Amino acid sequence: MSKYLFTSERLGFRTWKDADHSELSKINLDENVMEFFPTRLTEEESAQFIFGQQMNFNESGYCYFAVEILESQDLIGFIGISEQLWESDFTPATDIGWRLKATAHGNGYATEGALRCLDYAFNELNLKELIAVAPKVNTPSIKVMKKIGMKFIKEFNHPKLESDERLERCVLYKIENGK
Repeated sequence: MSKYLFTSERLGFRTWKDADHSELSKINLDENVMEFFPTRLTEEESAQFIFGQQMNFNESGYCYFAVEILESQDLIGFIGISEQLWESDFTPATDIGWRLKATAHGNGYATEGALRCLDYAFNELNLKELIAVAPKVNTPSIKVMKKIGMKFIKEFNHPKLESDERLERCVLYKIENGK
């Protein structure tokens, strides 16, 4: 039996293991990876993230999945879907998101993985739509949103980022299940 829930051409998607803590912690502490976040995450926050994703998967069958390169089985970060409950005029909603270690940037992994997660969300889970949110300055993530077919909905001030002038102004993208 495969350790992966599903795969794409180069990536394997799986649930989180406690052993992933060290590698995820390195990713979450990397200033290049966390450039568009208000702070880097502590080791404890990374451990809490893994626990939360394990709970999300057990409850709903999806989460921000741990992602490995199939050829090397190196954990490169996460790509997946998650319920967003913070207060806005478009939540609650299910979003698609990604965070990859710096050495994985620029290889098309985020786009490839996001497309595979869209397929999983729409064809396996039968979700009706997904959103994606990013600070307006996060052009790499916005490019991925466009490449996977998401449509711009609006700009807004993110309530969780109001203390960070550089990141507060965000964009909302959406994609609907074509079935």
